[in-house]
Amino acid sequence: MVESRSSQLGFLTPDDLAGGLRQVEYLADLKIATVAFLALSLEKPLLLEGDAGVGKTELALALSRLFGSDLIRLQCYEGIDSTQAVYDWDYAKQLLHLRATEAVGVQTDRTSLEAELYEDRYLVERPLLRSLGYSDPSRPPVLLIDELDRADDEFEAFLLELLSTFEITIPELGTRRALVKPIVILTSNRTRDLHDALKRRCLYLWVDHPAFEREVEIIRLHVPDASEVLSAQIGAIVQEFRRQGLVKPPGIAEAIDWASALTSLSAVEVTPEWLEMTLGAVIKYREDEERLASIGVGTLINQAFARFGA
Repeated sequence: MVESRSSQLGFLTPDDLAGGLRQVEYLADLKIATVAFLALSLEKPLLLEGDAGVGKTELALALSRLFGSDLIRLQCYEGIDSTQAVYDWDYAKQLLHLRATEAVGVQTDRTSLEAELYEDRYLVERPLLRSLGYSDPSRPPVLLIDELDRADDEFEAFLLELLSTFEITIPELGTRRALVKPIVILTSNRTRDLHDALKRRCLYLWVDHPAFEREVEIIRLHVPDASEVLSAQIGAIVQEFRRQGLVKPPGIAEAIDWASALTSLSAVEVTPEWLEMTLGAVIKYREDEERLASIGVGTLINQAFARFGA
C-alpha cells in the first residue's frame, strides 16, 4: 500500500494536522483541518472561497511554516498572462549575448545562434514554473494562487492543464514536470464565479468568519499581551460590526490589528472613547465609519456585550 503524502509528512488524521497548524499559530476548526488533510492525502488542489479577511491566504502561509517549505505566491489580477505567471525570457541578457557574439567575431550559423538564446540561463521562472522544480518530498512547496477571481476567464482556463498534469511545456526547451507535486491552495473572494471545470479539479471549501469563541481564541493566540477581557470585548464588537451591512466587514486580520493597537495603548477594556480613537485599525471605508456613527458607538458596544456576554 502506497503511503499518502499526509502520512509521509507526519499527519495521520485531520486532528493531527489541526494540532500541527496550531503550533504555527493557525487555529483550524475540524472542517478546515479535514479538507486540508484530504488535499494533502489525495494531492489535489484546494479551492477556498469566502469574504476577504476570513483567513484563506493564511492557511497557505501556515502550511508552508508547518512543513518548513517554500511559499510560492501568485497574486492574480485582471490581465495577468503566462509571462507573469509561468515564464519569460531575459531579453536584456539575450541582447547582450548577441552583441558579445558580434563583438568577438564568433562565426556561427543563425540556427545555432538562435538556439543559444533560448537556453536555461536566459529563462526567467515565474511562480507556476518555479513550483514544479522541487525534488524533496519531505518539503513540498506550497503554491498559493491568490484571488483567482480577479483574473480573466482565459487565465483560469490556462490553469486547467497545470492542475490536471502538473507539467508545463516550454516550446524551446520541452516539457517540465513536477518531481514533487506542490501543495496548491487557490483562493477566491467570489467577485465572479469560477468555472465548473476548474472546481472539478479541486477540493472546495467555503470559509466563513469564525464564531465568537474561536475568534477570541485567535486573538489571544496572536496577541498574547491582550487580556482575556479585552480579547473577548474585541471579538464581540467585531462580530457585531459584521451584522451591520458594512461595505467591508472587518476580518480576522483587522481584529488582530485592533487588539495589537489597543494593547500598545495599554487599554484594558473597550470604551466608546477607545473605539472612536482606534476605529481606523478595524474599519477601512468612510461609508462604514458613517454607518457606525449613525448607530452610535456606545449603542454598538452595548449590543455586542449583551449579545456575546463580553
